[in-house]
Amino acid sequence: MKHKKMSWLIATLFTSPLLVQEAFAQDAAADSIQQVNVTGIRASVRNALAAKDASNSIVEVISSEDIGKLPDTTIAESLARLPGLSSGLDRGNASQIIARGMGPRFIGATLNGRELASSEPNRAVRFEQFPSESVSGATVYKTQEASLVEGGIATTIDLQTVSPLKYKERQISLKADALYYPLAKDIPGGDSKAPRLGGIYVDQFADRTVGVAVAASFQDQPSVQKNIRHWGFNETNSVDLNGDGKVDKTPWGFQDEARRGKDKRSSVLGKVEWKPNSDVQITADTYYASAKINERGLQHWTGDLGNWDGYQSSNYSNLDIRNGYVAGATVSGVSVINNDFYYVQDTSEAASGLNGKFNVGEWKIEADLSSSHAMRSSQWRDLRQYSKTGTNVSWDFTGNENQSYNFGSLDTGNPSNFWAPTLYTDTDGHVKDLLNAAAVSASRRIDNGFISTLKFGVRATDREKSYHQTTWSLNPTSTIPDSAYERVSIAGYPDFIQLKDFYGTVYSAFGADAFDPNGRTQTQNDLLSGWKVKERSTSAFVQGDLDGEAFGKTYRGNIGVRLVHTKQTGYGMQSLNGAAATPVEDGTSYTEILPSMNLIFALDESQEKQIRFSVARAMSRAPLDELRASRNLSVPTDSTQPTTGSAGNPTLKPMMANQVDLAYQWFFAKGAIASVGGFYKQVTRYIAIESDSTTINGRTATLTRSVNGEGGNIRGLELQYQQSLSFLPAPFDGLGFSGNYAYTASSIHEQTPTTNPYPIEGLMKHNGGVTLWYEKAGYEARLSANYHSPFVRNPSWTAGQLLMNEKETYVTLNLAKQLTPNLQLRFGIDNLTNQKAVYTSGNIPVQQEVTEFGRRYNLGLSLKL
Repeated sequence: MKHKKMSWLIATLFTSPLLVQEAFAQDAAADSIQQVNVTGIRASVRNALAAKDASNSIVEVISSEDIGKLPDTTIAESLARLPGLSSGLDRGNASQIIARGMGPRFIGATLNGRELASSEPNRAVRFEQFPSESVSGATVYKTQEASLVEGGIATTIDLQTVSPLKYKERQISLKADALYYPLAKDIPGGDSKAPRLGGIYVDQFADRTVGVAVAASFQDQPSVQKNIRHWGFNETNSVDLNGDGKVDKTPWGFQDEARRGKDKRSSVLGKVEWKPNSDVQITADTYYASAKINERGLQHWTGDLGNWDGYQSSNYSNLDIRNGYVAGATVSGVSVINNDFYYVQDTSEAASGLNGKFNVGEWKIEADLSSSHAMRSSQWRDLRQYSKTGTNVSWDFTGNENQSYNFGSLDTGNPSNFWAPTLYTDTDGHVKDLLNAAAVSASRRIDNGFISTLKFGVRATDREKSYHQTTWSLNPTSTIPDSAYERVSIAGYPDFIQLKDFYGTVYSAFGADAFDPNGRTQTQNDLLSGWKVKERSTSAFVQGDLDGEAFGKTYRGNIGVRLVHTKQTGYGMQSLNGAAATPVEDGTSYTEILPSMNLIFALDESQEKQIRFSVARAMSRAPLDELRASRNLSVPTDSTQPTTGSAGNPTLKPMMANQVDLAYQWFFAKGAIASVGGFYKQVTRYIAIESDSTTINGRTATLTRSVNGEGGNIRGLELQYQQSLSFLPAPFDGLGFSGNYAYTASSIHEQTPTTNPYPIEGLMKHNGGVTLWYEKAGYEARLSANYHSPFVRNPSWTAGQLLMNEKETYVTLNLAKQLTPNLQLRFGIDNLTNQKAVYTSGNIPVQQEVTEFGRRYNLGLSLKL
């Protein structure tokens, strides 16, 4: 029945224009809407390609219409469809970007040209924090320019906010959507429906010398997911279970999880432009976004299945052993743990700036001051209960998303089968990141030379990032009766138990301050996990724009060099042989020279056919959390033996790359392109976690930490084709198509697992997508499918915990109908095929984690005044 409804919707969309007699009138109405800078899909792809064509670098561009018309919820979803780009998913949303086979560590992110602070422990920016109302466009720089802020070997993504003085008159756009998440029906207490609201106001005053823009959004997104996770294997102390003389590695255990809750996101943008004359323009802007996650979840944990040195061997039966790993079995006498938990997280991002542009004679002067601040606070509040008796635990985890299990005769939905709970707060964690910057540049035209414009400038930044945590556990001061619990049944899972009134019961049994970190004593691990990093950087650049003729062909581009000096200091705590933690700090400084050149050769007079060439040296700084000074050391009394332990590394230098790009682009019609390009990056000082020999207090030490390694190469091929099919007979002349494909390969490998290590984080061997759109007679549609092959990612907070994100195909459908010249009805489906997120660990096919987020529907109205 569902498939019939979907077929009916699509058929209605594409056949209705044949029945519409007032198409001309509706087209005229659509033209009137163009004043609001949202002119439909065809206009958006034309504008994006025009900007791509005009750039002196190899870039990808998202125009304002591409976000605002048939809207993506956030800019992350739009970025993930661009050639050579993809994203990792978080709570079902596109989040951190992957580009050209490289992960978030290689992605630079700016807002209006200004570097952004991050609420992640490292430097990665979560692009889902930028809703469509606040962003007017984005430029993805695949090649380097000396004037660009350094930091993105893979790419620098610059997001732009709306410029109110570019509009001729007042503009108001309002949106309201109803969201529907069907997976919530499978999880008792889950919310399946929620609202999303957004709008933008643009106006001009004082004879159009002052422009104002205000945008805001709010989304009450249901957070629902189902998850089953394998914990890994006893690799070092397993034994032979089936008598064949080979060691059979047994699992530590596994868990299931069902989660429901709220992910409330809001944002506000304010911008004022003052342009009293053609020689002065002053812009002040501020952006603020917050995300408040409040999720309740239920988990089962198995007891110990690891069979350390064979102590459980007699309890094992029904063995299914694959390549030395016990993929399935039954084990008797195993305890089961029920976790009734809340996960709460508050994240905020703020970015403000003041920019001035002045014409002084033949010079154009630009000065910019900015400040970016990010914070993140989180707690996992877990009521944990062990079963009173052991049971037979059976499982069959054979890879390819096959995860079946049962807990024998144990009724896990009966609270009388579990002991009294312990309350764990693990952990109360806080990230803070503050980044201040100042920049000034000057440029001028130069006549009668191969350099048409000369530009130079300086920039200074001051950044400080820190993390601290507190963990604690509490035993109840009063008995919690069985009547305080309720049974929760979820399809496919054994029953759970949960408190009917979680907070009321917890406060009564554990105290009103149960979740308050104030006054708590940090554990040794808490102290060693905390850190602070200070980073101060200055840079200077000179760049010339090129414009001339050679070998009978016109060319343009730019050439320049950027000089970067950075000083970094890491702070933390250290413990020697388990002794009390004491403060420690270390750091380094470095200077890098980053030359770059971009050339575009026009192969015909109309410049439709182009050869683009780029060569550059680029850098990506070390993740900030890896610059921590914290270390936990074991110092033998025998001075001839090395000190051992784990640590951060404040002396890490940035990863560097010498890179070259070559592309052929053919802009053969309006909104049309066919292109093929290749790139090669030779990366040095690649950062990976490994055992490293160093000297501490004059003594040899072997530490597990991030170090600068040798690196290797990353190479790739990118194809793109896009065309509006307006030459087709009506009504099919409203169709358009775009497709892209990227192939990447690399000689770089991570240091984990120790045998058969992963390729470089972010490397997608195959990545691409197709989009079919339609726009005619007031109807609009877009069907997109994006695919990537498996790639390595780190979805957790802990550096080095790498997983293989298996292949995914993500499909979205958007439909719209212009009801009146100012009112549009929209309908959309995200994750149309219910793609699950599948992680495989340690290159072991039977060790998987599978998460289902489900489909997402939206129905909304857009009003433009």
